[in-house]
Parts: sequence; structure tokens; C-alpha cells
Amino acid sequence: MNPELRITVAYAPAPRQVFERELRLPAGCTARDALQASGLLADCPELQNVPLDVGVWGRPCMPGQVLEEGDRLEIYRPLRVDPKVARRERFKGQGARTAGLFAQRRPGAKAGY
Repeated sequence: MNPELRITVAYAPAPRQVFERELRLPAGCTARDALQASGLLADCPELQNVPLDVGVWGRPCMPGQVLEEGDRLEIYRPLRVDPKVARRERFKGQGARTAGLFAQRRPGAKAGY
């Protein structure tokens, strides 16, 4: 008798939009097996022919990793903007005087206090 594992595969193609598939797979299955069994690769054309980044419960893993009971396999989409670049652009738009730790200061106080 080969025990079955309950696995969830999740993918968020856009903010506030999540596709989740509950699967029952044989023990010893890998992340790659779960991806194929979920059908998300066929349903989401943007996932085809690109290297996928996956993780289990928010921790990156390799496609060959063996899954355990109750694991949540997540497919990560690539970042559209580098967070450091986005922060620099926001800071540039706000200006140095309206952002940061000392932006709210008392009237008449010296800069930096």
C-alpha cells in the first residue's frame, strides 16, 4: 500500500488573484511531479517555456525536492521592477525633505532634530 500525500499547488498571476489546486499524490513525489499533476502549467500560458522559481511554504526549493504531507508548493512570478530601483524612484519623486526619518519635525527646529 502506497500512502497518498495531500499537496496544495498555488500560483498568483496578478495581485489579489490566486489559483490553488488541492492534489493527492503518492508518497515520494517531487515538486516537479506536483506541478505537472496540478494542470497549472497548461492553464497559464505565461508559465510555459520559462524557468520557474518554486518554493514550499515561502522557502525556495528545487524542482526535484521531495514533498511531504500538507506541503504548499508555490510558483513565484518574476519581479517586474527591482525593489531597490522602485524605492529610489519613489524617493526621487518625493524629494529629500519630505521622506525619511526626520521628515516630520517641529516648527522652528533645526534640520536633523
